[in-house]
Amino acid sequence: MQAIVLAAGMGKRLKELTKDNTKCMVKVGGVTLIERLLSQLEPYDLDKIIIVAGYEAEKLISFVESLDIKTPVSFITNSIYDKTNNIYSLYLAKDELCSDDTLLFESDIIFEDSVLDALVNDKRPTLALVDKYESWMDGTCAVLRDDDSIEKIVPGKQFDYKDSSAYFKTVNIYKFSKDFSEKVYVPFLEAYSKALGNNEYYEQVLRVITMLDASGIRAKRLDGQKWYEIDDIQDLEIAESIFASGEEKAKRLSKRYGGYWRYPKMIDFCYLVNPYYPPKKMEDEIAASFHTLLTQYPSGMGVNSLLAARNFEISKENILVGNGAAEIINHLVSSFEGSFGFIRPTFEEYPNRSKAPGNDVIFNAPAPDFSYTAEDIMRFFDDKDIRNLVLINPDNPTGNYIKTEDVKRIVSWAKDKNIRLIYDESFSDFATDADHTLLINEFVKANPHLYIVKSLSKCYGVPGLRLGILASGDEKTVDDLKKKLSIWNINSFAEFFMQIFAKYRKEYDLSTKALAAERERFGKELSALPGVRVYPSEANFLLICVSGKLSAREISVKLLNDYDLIVKDLSAKMPGDGFLRFAVRNTEDNNKLLEALKEIL
Repeated sequence: MQAIVLAAGMGKRLKELTKDNTKCMVKVGGVTLIERLLSQLEPYDLDKIIIVAGYEAEKLISFVESLDIKTPVSFITNSIYDKTNNIYSLYLAKDELCSDDTLLFESDIIFEDSVLDALVNDKRPTLALVDKYESWMDGTCAVLRDDDSIEKIVPGKQFDYKDSSAYFKTVNIYKFSKDFSEKVYVPFLEAYSKALGNNEYYEQVLRVITMLDASGIRAKRLDGQKWYEIDDIQDLEIAESIFASGEEKAKRLSKRYGGYWRYPKMIDFCYLVNPYYPPKKMEDEIAASFHTLLTQYPSGMGVNSLLAARNFEISKENILVGNGAAEIINHLVSSFEGSFGFIRPTFEEYPNRSKAPGNDVIFNAPAPDFSYTAEDIMRFFDDKDIRNLVLINPDNPTGNYIKTEDVKRIVSWAKDKNIRLIYDESFSDFATDADHTLLINEFVKANPHLYIVKSLSKCYGVPGLRLGILASGDEKTVDDLKKKLSIWNINSFAEFFMQIFAKYRKEYDLSTKALAAERERFGKELSALPGVRVYPSEANFLLICVSGKLSAREISVKLLNDYDLIVKDLSAKMPGDGFLRFAVRNTEDNNKLLEALKEIL
């Protein structure tokens, strides 16, 4: 068996990275794509490797010849690489293709070793490697029959997203038997090139071949193995994170601050949402208006404040809508003069926005329980020189919860002390306390020193919409903030969500109860694991402390690298190195984490 590698392309979309080098010379994790591929082929004792070079061919040939590769490597040069596509590069290698069984690669693919094992160890002689279509994939796809024969090849121009659930993406790695190349593929390749020219792609030849009753080619379906096609700098960045390992992988992914839908096999226990909302019918209603919402401007701040006022029964002059709670926190905290009081550990977005952090006063929740009461807060800050106080309830990351009746005592105390109280109740809907909100119109108006922040992303399960609200009886500050924020600070999808939410309020209430029940079950299962302490929580997450041979950081890295589970390591926030925070997801996902932890611990 031999291998043919198509490496003639210019890789223009990689810009500066391919200014003086061909695409396969780009490095991922410090190793060039071509070196990685050649090293992966070494264990298979191939008779030879043929590389079709073109752009910067001399540099590529010189580099490959400098490598310690024992398999014989030869080169074919496509001198008109800038005027042709890969069909011509493969055409130049047609004689070699007919001389032996062949593994065929495009040089801009990175994959783990198990991908190659799956292809080579499959006894079927002629295979096209495919993977279930995911949203990040682009290019040629295939529709398969149950026997892995290819019903049709779907080029990118004919891609129909309504049918995408039936699609498999071609990985652009193939195994051709000598007989298939000689009797089927190459004759069609020659005819196709002669009829339609050399500015085509070799997949088009496969498309014609699969129309035959007995084409001889079958699909080889991948099952979770990692691969990525690198066409531009964003692809390269994602590939770097997918194929990183250990601490490096954890660092790269944490710096993304989300966007984990680009990693469809990974389960996110880091960011906090409601897995039981929105309901399918609500999603369908939004989808039915997709074209309108995509192509029409959203309303301005005034209309969206009115929608929020209706949904939360707060007067419109006392409420505003933010592009997530983060936008509100940024503008609210930075608009207040004077020192702040903060309770730690906490959601650091608040302290990070303080204008004079050196003057802020910190109440450290006492270890090992990290629990505190309304009395603790008032007693600690009573003689402190603060103008503002932030209270998150339930708190993040501890899950500590103060009952609403006691929070109201803090509100009254703060009023007497002339302290502005920023009260974040983003997680309060998950509390088992029946009376869990301060978003009561009369109460808001009666306490103009109170500023209630709520992240709708976290409790309503729509983080992609970026929605948050601020409610306060301080109408001047609310009005000033409305003027500071962009008039179109939320998009039409977010506005439409608020418009239709009232129809689905009952489903929302059921979802918070479902999460509370799953949180209790999940917590009990975690507590049964060796060396795991679970802290009481009224939020949609659980704080745990692990004691054993592995630190929290080591466990989080192992979960990510070995199980594709990303969790929040709290080493930088909490005393000691044993603290992790787990989002409460649905039962299926939570059980996957439990099983992984059982194996690790």
